[in-house]
Amino acid sequence: MNKPLLHDQLRSLIPLNALSSCGVKELRDQLTPRPLLAGELLFGNDTEAGSSYFLLAGALSMQGPDGEERRMVAGSPESCHAVSVGTRLSKVWALEDSSVLVLDSAQLNRLLSWHQANADLLLELATVGELTDWLEELLEKPLFAKVPPENVRDILNKIESIELPAGHVLLREGEIGDCCYFLKSGRAEVMIGFGNEGQVVAELDVGACFGEEALLTERPRNATVTLLEDACVLRLAREDFIALLKAPVVAELDLAEASGLIAKGAQWLDVRLLDEYQHGHAPQALNMPLHLLRLKVRLLKQDRVYLCYCDSGKRSASAVFLLTQLGFTAYSLRDGLDALSMDGYAALLCEQGSGYLARSGGRTERSG
Repeated sequence: MNKPLLHDQLRSLIPLNALSSCGVKELRDQLTPRPLLAGELLFGNDTEAGSSYFLLAGALSMQGPDGEERRMVAGSPESCHAVSVGTRLSKVWALEDSSVLVLDSAQLNRLLSWHQANADLLLELATVGELTDWLEELLEKPLFAKVPPENVRDILNKIESIELPAGHVLLREGEIGDCCYFLKSGRAEVMIGFGNEGQVVAELDVGACFGEEALLTERPRNATVTLLEDACVLRLAREDFIALLKAPVVAELDLAEASGLIAKGAQWLDVRLLDEYQHGHAPQALNMPLHLLRLKVRLLKQDRVYLCYCDSGKRSASAVFLLTQLGFTAYSLRDGLDALSMDGYAALLCEQGSGYLARSGGRTERSG
């Protein structure tokens, strides 16, 4: 029986190698390689889209919608990147006994966007001397997997910081919930039941979020939470919590509309990782990975239009949100590169290598 791949074994797979250990852990149920016998079909015209396939061993034959075939061999630079069902590939099968990793594309893209957006936020806070241990712990909680990454920064402007003594009761079982809390320092205990029948069921540490279930279900509190020691808690009102879960609207364009703006002087921004960018990028596109965008934004011009793209559109949506907040005019390529036709993809990502650099004053120059 095949064993699941470990974090270190994913280092050559792009962009899996950029995920945090927590992100990899969330994918653990999908990290067992799948054997593929010689001649066996990996996917065909009638295969439903939604999976990303990484070749770990062996060789594949890949057929495009025009009938043209090409070969992928494990260990080659191309095999470090995923293949998927879509407009650019209609059929893929094994040329020899092979091994592939099959991942849910939507989950992978969400984790990647989430990790990079959070990395940008934590770096920004660290540069101004903010201690972020509590926030790092908080962002690893399952609740925040539901929060659009663009909204995480907004939460810091809406939470109320409160210093409270040991013994203070924050939540009481049976009460109506009007807020949730985050534990920035200290410890708390969770109890269900009342009086002699009360039972402690959990202890909360720094980074814990509690009280959110009553807001999500609109039902009374199901437990009592009491501080075990002096603590700093962060309070988020119900209306702000609900707003936190709603994805913001960002401006999007299709490839034809984007090409029209490029002809008028707009600039492509590739917000993927450097390895993804070097594999193929748009003509004169600047590589500004999402997690580094805030650091590099000083090199952009306020009077220029920027067009962001990534594979699925998730990272570019976060990038456009950030740029718009900073006063730039920016658009995201609708549904990302994955939605492009074979011809559109080939026409857009026609350059390889290290590409272009942004210089102060908005200048763009060829690197290397």
